[in-house]
Amino acid sequence: MKVHGKVEFGDFQTPDGLAKEVCTLLLRLGEAPELVIEPTAGRGAFLMAASHAFPAAILKGFEINPEYVADAQNRLAQRTSKGAVAVGCHDFFTYDWDEELRGTGARLLLLGNPPWVTNAGISAVNGANLPSKENFQGLRGIAARTGKANFDISEWMLIRLLRALHGRTASLAMLCKTATARKFLRYAWKNEGHISTASIYRIDAAAHFDAAVDACLLYLRTGEDGPEEADVYASLSDLKPTMRIGLQRDEWVADVRAYRTLQHLEGDCPFRWRSGVKHDCAAVMELHSMPDGGIENGDGERLMLETDYVFPFLKCSDLANSRTIPTRLVLVTQRFVGDDTGAIAQAAPQTWAYLQRHLARFEARKSSIYRGRVAFSLFGIGDYAFAPWKVAVSGLHKSLRFQLIGPVDGKPMFFDDACYYLSFQTEETARVILDTLNSELCQRFLNTLVFSDAKRPITVDLLQRLNLAVIAEEAGLGVRWRNIERTHYTLGRGVPQMQLLMQGGL
Repeated sequence: MKVHGKVEFGDFQTPDGLAKEVCTLLLRLGEAPELVIEPTAGRGAFLMAASHAFPAAILKGFEINPEYVADAQNRLAQRTSKGAVAVGCHDFFTYDWDEELRGTGARLLLLGNPPWVTNAGISAVNGANLPSKENFQGLRGIAARTGKANFDISEWMLIRLLRALHGRTASLAMLCKTATARKFLRYAWKNEGHISTASIYRIDAAAHFDAAVDACLLYLRTGEDGPEEADVYASLSDLKPTMRIGLQRDEWVADVRAYRTLQHLEGDCPFRWRSGVKHDCAAVMELHSMPDGGIENGDGERLMLETDYVFPFLKCSDLANSRTIPTRLVLVTQRFVGDDTGAIAQAAPQTWAYLQRHLARFEARKSSIYRGRVAFSLFGIGDYAFAPWKVAVSGLHKSLRFQLIGPVDGKPMFFDDACYYLSFQTEETARVILDTLNSELCQRFLNTLVFSDAKRPITVDLLQRLNLAVIAEEAGLGVRWRNIERTHYTLGRGVPQMQLLMQGGL
C-alpha cells in the first residue's frame, strides 16, 4: 500500500477489544443473526468477535486489500465456532450488493467499520478509492460545488447498503463518525429507508483509533417505518440514553424532548443571515497591523497599500472568545460578487501591484466556485457586508454567544467565512437583535437545535429557523421589538419589507 494508503482507504483498523464490546452490546439488544456480513472486513476483528458472540452464524467478509484478506483468513481459521466463514477480496464500490443482500432469507446483521475518510480527503492525495461520481445528496447550485458536496465515504457505503436491502428486515451496526451517522439517518428517513428503530452509542475515538473525531456505533433495524428519532447513549455499556435526537419539520433537533416545549419559537427569521467573506488565499488577503502602524501579510511581507480596499477583520475564534477589537485586516477586492477587479489598478495602484505579484496563488485556488471568475474574486460579498452594524457569531465553536460589532475608524467590520452575521444601519436596531439572540430563552432554544460535536455546530440554515419576533416577545423585549417594527417596517406594493432594517436584506 502507498504511503498515503491510510488516508486513501480510511484505514482505521478496529481493535479487538472494541469489536468484542460491540458484539456484547448486540447480544444484550437481542441480536441473534443467522448471517453476519462485514462489507469492509480489514484484518477481521469484527468477524472474530462475531464468531464468539454468534457461534452458529454464517460469517462473510469482504475486503479490497489482499494482505488483510489473508490475515483475516488466518485469524478465522483458529476460531473455535463451527459456523461457515468466507473472506473474499472484493472492491466495495464495484461489488453487486443488490444480488448479495437479496439472495438470502436468513436473519441478517451487517456489521463493521467502513472507511473514515471524505471524498475530498481521497482526492487530496490523488487517490482512486472512490465511488462513481453521483450527487446522491441531491444538492443544487453552489452547494453541490462547495463544502456541502463533500461527504464521508462511509456515508456513501451505508446508503449503498441501505438501497441494496430494499426494505427487507435486517440489522445494521457500524462504527462511523457521529456526524456521518446523522447524515445517513436523515437520508434513510427521507428516502424510504424503512428504519424501524435507530440508536447511536458514542465511542472514544481518541482511545481506540487515535483519531480526534466524535465517533459512534450506529445501530438500526430495517423493515418497517418507525419514528424519525434516535436515542443517543454516552457509551456502549450505558443502559439509558442521554438524549433523543430526530427530525422535526424536516430539520435536525439535538434534544427532541426539550424542543417540543419550545418548538413555537421556530419559524422563518425576518432577516437574512450571511456568512463572512470567502477568499481561500489567507496568506495574501489576511493582513496584520504592526505596532509601528505598518501592515504585513501572512508571509511576513511588509506592505504599503492604499487604505481603500483594506478593512478591519475578525475570525471565528475572535467572536467565540469575545475578542471584538480587531488586530487583523482583510483586503476586499470587490463590493459585489462578479465585480471587475481591474478597477483597482487605477484606484489603488500599489494594491493592484501587490495582487499581481501573487496572482499565481489566486489561480491555484482549488474551489470550483472561482472558475471562470475575474482575477482576485471573492464570495460572501455585497452591500450587506459594508453595513456599519452587525450581530455576529462563530459557526465553528460551541459558544452560542452573539457579539455586537460596530465600525472601526469609520470602516465596517468583515469576518471570515466561518462566521455568520446580520447587518444593520443603526446601533439601536442591532442591540435589540443582540439582546434577543442572547436572551436566556433563545439560548435554551438554540441548545435544542445545536449538535456540539458537529464540525460546524452553527449554520445559516439553523439560524434562519429562529422566529425572533416571538422570541423577543416572550423574552420580555416585545416593546423594543415593536418599536423597531414601527420605525423600520415599510410597505412596498402591499408587502412588508425589512430593507431599511438591514443592509442587503431579503
